[in-house]
Parts: sequence; C-alpha cells; structure tokens
Amino acid sequence: MKHRLSERIRVALPAAEAFQLFTPRGEREWAHGWDPSFPAPTDDDSAPGTVFQTEAHGRQGTWLVTDRQWGRRIAYAQVIPGHRAGSITVTLDAIEGGSEVEVVYELTPLSEIGEHDLEHFAENYADFLRSWQDEIATCLKKRTTD
Repeated sequence: MKHRLSERIRVALPAAEAFQLFTPRGEREWAHGWDPSFPAPTDDDSAPGTVFQTEAHGRQGTWLVTDRQWGRRIAYAQVIPGHRAGSITVTLDAIEGGSEVEVVYELTPLSEIGEHDLEHFAENYADFLRSWQDEIATCLKKRTTD
C-alpha cells in the first residue's frame, strides 16, 4: 500500500538560507549519521539529476534529485532495494521569524518487511519531523556560539 505522509516544521532562517539545510550535503550539518556519497563528482549537490547514496539501519538507499527551485523546493526519488521506493519533497515558505518547511514522503513498500517498516514510520512521522525541527534548532544555536 502506498503511503503519503506530510508534516510541517519551522526553521529560524529565511527560506533561501534554510534551503541549504535540506540538500544532500547540507543535511550533514544537523542530521546525525547522515553521510551521503556521490558516485559521480558534483559541485552542486542540489542539481536535478544528481545521484547519491546513503546507508541507514543496515540498508543502502539510492537517491536522485528530481527537481529544485533554489530557496523554495527540492525533490528526491529514493529506492531502497527490496524495501521501499518513492519520493520526498521539501517545500519552504517564508513566515515571520523564518521558514515553514513542508516535508512530504510518498513511499511504496517493495516487500512485506518494507510494508511493516512503512506502517511504523507512518505512525511516528509527526515525531520524526519534530526531531528534525529540534536537531536543526540545536544546529543553529551551535552556529551562534561557535
């Protein structure tokens, strides 16, 4: 069964600055354990067509940047073989005091274990995104004290 998950978080930066936090390399600054590798060299990791890979929970995922409107939106396709496939879209809107960021996952399981894991992910999605908001806020505080 396909899962569509959507939540919003707030980031205390203007959208043009906050955008960088949601690029493959930019997430390294705040997402613990996030370490994308690029099979082909790229200067602009947010350019459509950019491919990168990640490993989490013992599974390797392959990602493709499918769309980008600098400072406003970035979208990815993701495949974790035998587990799940789908898209992730991050859209930033300017609000007073920073940005509101909508993160949409549209995922399809590729196996029974993938379906089980996606059901668990869906149940905890709001908490997952709140953890992003908290980790980003901690990162931004650290920037001001360094």
